[in-house]
Amino acid sequence: MKTQITAVSKLYIGIDIHKRSWKVHCSTDLFSGKSFSMSPIADQLRVYVEKHFPDHDVRVAYEAGCCGYYAHRCFKSYGWDSLVVNPSDIHRKGKERHTKTDRIDAQLISRELKDGRLESITVPSVEREELRSLFRRRNDLVKDLRRIKSYIKMQLLYFGIKEPVEFDNDHWSHGYRKWLDAMVFKHPTAKAALESRMRFFRFVDKELRDVSTQIRWYCRTYHKKDYYLLRSIPEIGGIVACGIISELGDLRRFNNVKHLAGYVGLAPGVYQSGGNYKTMGITMRAHRLIRSYFVEASWQAIRADPVMQAYYRKHQGKNAKSIIIKVARKLLGRTLAVIKTETPYTIGVLE
Repeated sequence: MKTQITAVSKLYIGIDIHKRSWKVHCSTDLFSGKSFSMSPIADQLRVYVEKHFPDHDVRVAYEAGCCGYYAHRCFKSYGWDSLVVNPSDIHRKGKERHTKTDRIDAQLISRELKDGRLESITVPSVEREELRSLFRRRNDLVKDLRRIKSYIKMQLLYFGIKEPVEFDNDHWSHGYRKWLDAMVFKHPTAKAALESRMRFFRFVDKELRDVSTQIRWYCRTYHKKDYYLLRSIPEIGGIVACGIISELGDLRRFNNVKHLAGYVGLAPGVYQSGGNYKTMGITMRAHRLIRSYFVEASWQAIRADPVMQAYYRKHQGKNAKSIIIKVARKLLGRTLAVIKTETPYTIGVLE
């Protein structure tokens, strides 16, 4: 009697990726697996699989992290089914929650992959990934600018220097900068410290302006339709529109506002057991940068849009921070509707 193979053997590879080495765990339908370390080179793993597991249907997964998506793209080019997963989506049993090593992490990923419990995050295209890197560089510059401003203000406070009334605000006008440049100290060392900080301030300020201009130019040129649709919303400026395009990509990929709100982090947490039911506030799992943009935009929305203002007043009497989260969720839904219908936003029109 002749036997015939009716199913292709499957290989499940879990990888704990680090800069200098990978911890790999391989398992199949027939055996629990083997763990080993290797250099962080995708092609070496391909050679190993072809030698020891020929004619296998290969599935590989690793956690999203600092090493990006280069390995994922290499695995896809080999014809493998590759997943990049959120670390919090990997289920841990009992004591596994209190025991963590690279080997255990690789084994857990392989086990969850074999059991079919893993879902990949959305892997951005190379074009969007590189645009996102420029946008995140701008965020770094914003933090640097805020930090150097604090250092300069701290030096003035430390030496007991009072700012003129017309300069006592957050706006660093050219007059305020000239006042700082002309400041005289008793000894030249303090002046040298201030001059050094002012040089760094001017450098960061120029870099921030240049990078912001590059981001806006790119989005206006290569994502013109979505950029101007987003800009039609009064509360969303050019930089926020660029942030939505670079961080969220094409909003059309979201099925509905619930799906988008869960991704951004404007969805409520809920605890229900028996007859007990309570909300836990907004979810901790979020895209915090974009969520902060929508929350800030909501404060402007309740001033500029009568419908949004009426929605805010409807909930007055509650915690103002909780109300503004509701407004942000509503603004998020309107943003998704603008993109999906490709219809510019109209102030004061009900949904």
